[in-house]
Amino acid sequence: MINLIAETATLPHAWRSRIVGKIAGANLKIIRMDEAGIPSESHADFDEALFVLDGSMTLDVEGELIAMSAGDFFVIPAGKSHRVLEGSRGLLFLVDAE
Repeated sequence: MINLIAETATLPHAWRSRIVGKIAGANLKIIRMDEAGIPSESHADFDEALFVLDGSMTLDVEGELIAMSAGDFFVIPAGKSHRVLEGSRGLLFLVDAE
């Protein structure tokens, strides 16, 4: 058993994920967010699922701003350009296929 909130809080660097498990070819990752945000990226071959464990973030998916807070879940479809805006902070659980 892993407590995702406790595990994520121990990450030494913001925006550097740690894989905590794998299921059906997908990576289960935790990330500690800080105020810096991240630049745009896209994944042509897979959807990406984001679940905010703690804190808040604003996600920009091809110009659509999505405000998320603790407990919110969102799936970014494959091929969609997305970024996390500055000012986002907290703990994030992510599922991807990298």
